[in-house]
Amino acid sequence: MTQQTAGIHHITAFVSNAQATVTFYAGVLAQRLVKKTINFDAPEVYHLYFGDQAGSPGTIMTFFPFAHGRKGVIGGGQVGVTTYVVPAGALDFWKERLAKYEVPFTETERFGETYVQFVDPDGLQLELVAREEGPLSDWSYAGVPTDKAIKGFGGAILYSSAPQQTFRLLEEVMGLSKIGEDAGYARFRSSAEIGNIIDLPIERVEPGHGGSGTVHHIAWRAKDDVEHALWRSHVETNGYHPTPIIDRQYFHAIYFREEGGILFEIATDPPGFARDEEPEHLGEKLMLPEWFEQHREDIVRLLPPIQVPQ
Repeated sequence: MTQQTAGIHHITAFVSNAQATVTFYAGVLAQRLVKKTINFDAPEVYHLYFGDQAGSPGTIMTFFPFAHGRKGVIGGGQVGVTTYVVPAGALDFWKERLAKYEVPFTETERFGETYVQFVDPDGLQLELVAREEGPLSDWSYAGVPTDKAIKGFGGAILYSSAPQQTFRLLEEVMGLSKIGEDAGYARFRSSAEIGNIIDLPIERVEPGHGGSGTVHHIAWRAKDDVEHALWRSHVETNGYHPTPIIDRQYFHAIYFREEGGILFEIATDPPGFARDEEPEHLGEKLMLPEWFEQHREDIVRLLPPIQVPQ
């Protein structure tokens, strides 16, 4: 069976402070808070989703803010760097914006592209790259016009503790194409216009451990529930151990861990974030799955108040 994911659906990370995360991603990076819900496995913790106007697949960065969780260590078995893509010619705008908000940054090059690298308040490693491909975002906020706004993910750098096995998985199971090597990295590409470039260090990366400031998992796209079921069979046939299909309200998900230690998810594009809120009001209200509604008062009491900066 030949299966090919279009690219990244979302990336999910651990952080320590919900308000600091909202201030940084909505206020500095000018992303839209498209959904404010809870961690279904730990309802005393938010699950916050940021993305473009609609929270389109390929734009969604999500967070679990554990106020008293341990500090993580970035290393093998994780997404090491999350890459955002901005319009061609927009990097100078973003360097000025990062300087304005006193966010230190450095510049580096890979595969003939310039990357502006920085960290969020918890130390998550982020970078910006400018590319022509991919539609402009419709979301203009916090002084960032649409012709400068983040389009979504450019991709990610994966840190693998078994890089050759991860290379094989990306090509033979996930359907990405290897397009070259440069500066100690191998590069793989999927078919989408955003969330489509994956770089991996060719050498093994020593394992890290999870906690605030680290990525929990990377999710890949399935176009619908029919394809999603095929993905589960495909992954299992190739020797991995996917979970049963799980309803995450805004997509269906399966999870499995690959040999390099990275937790992969495959998530459906539909139904999306407008299934329980009007598009113009996304992220304004705490949304709970129906089985938690009876506990709303208790849940709200446990969650710290957060506000999107105006």
